[in-house]
Amino acid sequence: MTPAPASRQLAREHTFLFVALLTLSVVALAVRFHAARTLGFGDSEALYASYALFPQPAYLDHPGLIGSVARWLGDGLAPSPLAAHTWTAVSATLAPWAVVLACRILRTDIRGSLAAGLAVAVAPEISVGLFGMTPDLPLFFAWLATLALFGRALLSRPGSTTAALLFVAAGLALGVACASKVSGVTLGLALLFTLRAPAARPHARTIWPWVTLALAAVVFAPVVLYEARTGWPMVRHRLVETQHDAGVSLRNAAAVVLGQVAYVSPVLCVCGVALARELFATRERDALRALLSAATVVPLVVLGPLCLWSRVAEPHWLAPVWIPLPLYFAHRATDAAIPARPWAPLGGRMRTLGVVVGLLASMLVYAWVLDGTLASFVPRGAYDARLDIANELYGWREATADVRAAVTAARFPTSEDEDVVVVGPIWMVCAQLRASLPVSVPVGCLGPQAADFASWNPMRTWSRAEIVVLVHDNRAPHDAATLFPDRVLLESHTRTITRGGRIARVFTIDILGRRGAG
Repeated sequence: MTPAPASRQLAREHTFLFVALLTLSVVALAVRFHAARTLGFGDSEALYASYALFPQPAYLDHPGLIGSVARWLGDGLAPSPLAAHTWTAVSATLAPWAVVLACRILRTDIRGSLAAGLAVAVAPEISVGLFGMTPDLPLFFAWLATLALFGRALLSRPGSTTAALLFVAAGLALGVACASKVSGVTLGLALLFTLRAPAARPHARTIWPWVTLALAAVVFAPVVLYEARTGWPMVRHRLVETQHDAGVSLRNAAAVVLGQVAYVSPVLCVCGVALARELFATRERDALRALLSAATVVPLVVLGPLCLWSRVAEPHWLAPVWIPLPLYFAHRATDAAIPARPWAPLGGRMRTLGVVVGLLASMLVYAWVLDGTLASFVPRGAYDARLDIANELYGWREATADVRAAVTAARFPTSEDEDVVVVGPIWMVCAQLRASLPVSVPVGCLGPQAADFASWNPMRTWSRAEIVVLVHDNRAPHDAATLFPDRVLLESHTRTITRGGRIARVFTIDILGRRGAG
């Protein structure tokens, strides 16, 4: 029997979406492997790599899971940029396929699932952002797994063995999300709100959804206990010590809006907002919509005001708000899609335009990072290398080689390791040094922005060293005589890094000895 024309058209659409996503994944993986061989750590990545050397349940910026990942990648030490970025390249490539799997777990059809995965694959927040070794990478997968497992449990018969097992698995995934970033707690709140929805109440009358929350609390408990025992350093750092200029302002509001437009891409951002509005309006139709709506609204209500208030907030803080939307898009397509005009926010042409614009935006970012000559097209007066964060990824391999040579030259044959210390004037420099130098080389950090280095190697300890090797760059140049008035400058040299014919970084290495020492 010849298949009906509609069935053939549907099969062609399935094939096209699958081939498009597979082709995009293969090309993206090749580009990411090239980037892994080329790039060093960004400043934040270097800090997370340094976590591997100091196992703790929590750090000033995040819970300790990313440190455990870094320690695993580095076989007990800080991982190399190549090892870290090889892992992130594979993980970022699997991210859209994880979305497809999550959609299928939620019983959506293959067409909607593949379309959702394709949209996620081109969004810069995923295609570019997940290449970094940051807590957002495990958070994405854990958040997605929690929604898929908890949502499928809600679709199961209340009290059944299937529902119980799914709720238990969701609890473990939620615990991993919380151990990745504290924002995972907002997902737990969203699950709590979901259980109040009429469609979810039959499950709420059983013990298993509450086991989800209890298991997550058990997994997250070491972080809370460590914070309580040490005086809540993460809370104070995040909400007090880094918020001296905090306050709601138009500047913060513009940063939030423009950041989301840039991270998601403009057209996909419009489509996402339209999906969120529709999802919220239909949240009582079924338990899955109630879950996805709560998982969108609750994190936004908690994290949104924080971003409006804090001047140091970053656009990716709101990334979890977007994760439920591709799942809803696939669910919506399965559940009798609402007709839309071709250029309406959820129309076919608009969705296609969103994928194309997102792909172009992601390609532009990778091209800018990997090809330094693109900066030459920017007028010199409009380009400041110090503000180009792509330059974080270059130069430290050469600079730390110079630092190693300086440390070797400064040590006497009978010197102990602690007789020579490498010091940076700000946490970004210290993190890059700590992640790159052998563990036998002590690294200290100066000033109020010393991050975790203030406890890892406090100044009262490293200041006893006979020789200080001070490293700073042109983003924040410092005067060695001002920082160390009790020491004398023995030697100084610089290392200049160029990209595309322009100076990207200038590293200065000052070697200082005790005044009056022989």
